Amino acid sequence: MTALRGAGFAALVCAAVVAQAVVFRFVAIDGVVPDIALVLVVVAAIDRGPQFGAVLGFAAGLLVDLAPPADHIAGRWALALVVVGYLAGRVRDDARSSALGAVLVVGAASFVGTSLYALSGVVLGDGALPVDETLRVIVTSVLWDVLLAPLLVPLLLRAFDLLGRDPVPARSRVLH
Repeated sequence: MTALRGAGFAALVCAAVVAQAVVFRFVAIDGVVPDIALVLVVVAAIDRGPQFGAVLGFAAGLLVDLAPPADHIAGRWALALVVVGYLAGRVRDDARSSALGAVLVVGAASFVGTSLYALSGVVLGDGALPVDETLRVIVTSVLWDVLLAPLLVPLLLRAFDLLGRDPVPARSRVLH
């Protein structure tokens, strides 16, 4: 990956985290904002594959963990978004075939990511919510992400196309 391409992806991640932490906090439903960074990671994984999705998920999750209001143990979102990026990349062929497929993958990834974040809070003893409130937060988060996915997925896919792709290395031949 070239430095310019890497800077483009870094700018997308920073813009997603800033939008999530600053802009969308004004439209939060019961304190739950849409996971723009999660949608970015899912679209990146669908477009570029599980390895790229996991790496971008780690970077985006770490930024979400450190962005104000950082009221939890750092690393919880990083872990959740690594798993989300990897899993979304594994189903990339099915998700790329239709817009509905991408929205369904965003919904499933939102459920997995938010649940993993909540579960890590329980395991680490980091302000775990009661079960009924945790379920409400997960459902609200999934609904937010599914509602925004039809708007964000085409925009992000276009941004990834503008950033270009790395050339595929030629396979070396093994002579027997």
